[in-house]
Amino acid sequence: MIVHLIDGTYELFRQFYGRRHFSKGKDERFGAVSGVLHSILEMIETGAIHVGVATDHVIESFRNDLWPDYKTGEGIEPALLAQFQPLEESLTAMGVVVWPMIELEADDALASAAQIASGDQRVEKVCIWTPDKDLAQCVRGDRVVQVDRKGKTIRDAAGVREKFGVDPKLIPDFLALVGDTADGYPGIAGIGAVTAARLLNQYGAIETFPPTVLGEQRDRALLFKTLATLRIDAPLFHDVDELRWRGPTGTFAEWTERVGDARLLERCRKM
Repeated sequence: MIVHLIDGTYELFRQFYGRRHFSKGKDERFGAVSGVLHSILEMIETGAIHVGVATDHVIESFRNDLWPDYKTGEGIEPALLAQFQPLEESLTAMGVVVWPMIELEADDALASAAQIASGDQRVEKVCIWTPDKDLAQCVRGDRVVQVDRKGKTIRDAAGVREKFGVDPKLIPDFLALVGDTADGYPGIAGIGAVTAARLLNQYGAIETFPPTVLGEQRDRALLFKTLATLRIDAPLFHDVDELRWRGPTGTFAEWTERVGDARLLERCRKM
């Protein structure tokens, strides 16, 4: 079987701004929610059976306590923020497993779900649907891969090495050195992607760097590595069959009315 793990937060952002572009700035109240639901239905229609969606129910996480400039919900447009909970509830009504994260992030849920699913011998492949750089650390050979819907690429371990210059297991170290503007930490001054990859391939993980390489910046680099390291211990499910899509629940019709998209219900009924 193939397990599909979807970054619901990214998909909501993608649908929101994509629809705004085509509607010339006019936002539909649940337009992004409707777009995500159609997108996931399309995946199911084309053969995806075991599906899980992770969302940031609360944008802040434990990482905000570690680094004051870590990303927050500040600046997210109210019209977009108002669609987070409706997305979670409508996906559940559609029969899709959803993990709304509070203390951890959606990325932690995806990493944890990949860890659980890949440990099942019945699972042939785990596809993590997100372009986020930090999820590259979860890639394992060609069995756990990262799917970038926007870039239309599937990245296995060789693809991660080609893109970043390091193996997937060193992605947290790589991001710690170069920084991640999306997550709000700057990395180590004077170290770019090429230098970071060279250092990591030469010395291994940051903990094994000679003291002279980072000097007084070592502790800062290790802190950023903690921020970049995804948790894989969230107890999301016990058996991958819990992710099997079995059709919408009885409340899905109400949700299609609420989002103003009757075509969603029609598509489900035909499946």
